[in-house]
Amino acid sequence: MTSLADEEDSITPNPLDSVPPLTTGVLTDETEKVPALKLIADSIAQQRQLASRAILFHPITIAAYIGLLAVTTQLLYKTRADLGVLFTTVAGVTMACLVGVRSATAGYITLAEDMSWKYLQNEDGSEDIIIGSRYGEDVIGALILRLERGCQSPSKRKAKNKSGGKGVVRAWTTKMRYRGTGIGTDLLQEAVRVTREKLGNSAEIGFAAEHANSKMVLPEIFNSGFRQRERKAAKALETIVEGDFGGKRKR
Repeated sequence: MTSLADEEDSITPNPLDSVPPLTTGVLTDETEKVPALKLIADSIAQQRQLASRAILFHPITIAAYIGLLAVTTQLLYKTRADLGVLFTTVAGVTMACLVGVRSATAGYITLAEDMSWKYLQNEDGSEDIIIGSRYGEDVIGALILRLERGCQSPSKRKAKNKSGGKGVVRAWTTKMRYRGTGIGTDLLQEAVRVTREKLGNSAEIGFAAEHANSKMVLPEIFNSGFRQRERKAAKALETIVEGDFGGKRKR
C-alpha cells in the first residue's frame, strides 16, 4: 500500500530532469563536427582581442602615445583659444591609433576564415579525430587530435601491435562562457584516453608545434600573453598525462 507521500513524490517532477546532459567524446556525425570546427575558428578570431590589448597596454605603446600627444600639444597649443583645435586633433590621433591596432590584428580574422575541413586531412588521406564536449545538443568544446603511428616491422603489423606512436593535439578550445569550468580538462583527458586506446599505453601525447592557435601576427614583444597561455595549456596536459600514468601504476 502506497502512502500519500509516495504518491506526491511520484507526481512531483524532478527539477533536474530538464537540465541537458554534459558529455565528452569522439564526434562522428558531420552535424556535430561542423560546429566543432566553427568553435575552433571562433577561438582563432578571439585572439584578436588579446592581441589588441597586448598592443594597447604595452609600455612601449603607452610611451609612444604619450609622446605623440606631447608633440601635438607642443605644436598646436599656444593660447586658450587653441583648445578646441587641440582636443579635435587629439581625438583624431587617438582614433588613428585605434584603427592602426585594428589593422595590425586583422590577420587573426584571416586565419579564422581559413579553418576548414582541409585542416583535418592527413598526408595518407585520413582525417584527424575531433573530440567534442556537448551540453545537450550544443557543442561547447572541441579538440582536434592527430594520431601519428610509430614505425613498426611487418611482423608487428600482422600481430596488430598498437604500441608506439604519438597523439598530437592540433586544436583545443571551449566556448568563452564555459571557460574555467573544467570542460577543457575533460577534452584533454578524453584525448589521452583515445590516444592510449588507439596506440597503446606507451604512446606519448602533446600539443603540435603549429597548432590552430599558434600563429602569431604581431611582433614577438607583444606575444607574451599568448606564450603564457601556451605554457599553461602544456602544463595542464602534462598534469593529466602524469596523473593517468600514476593511476595505472596504482591499479
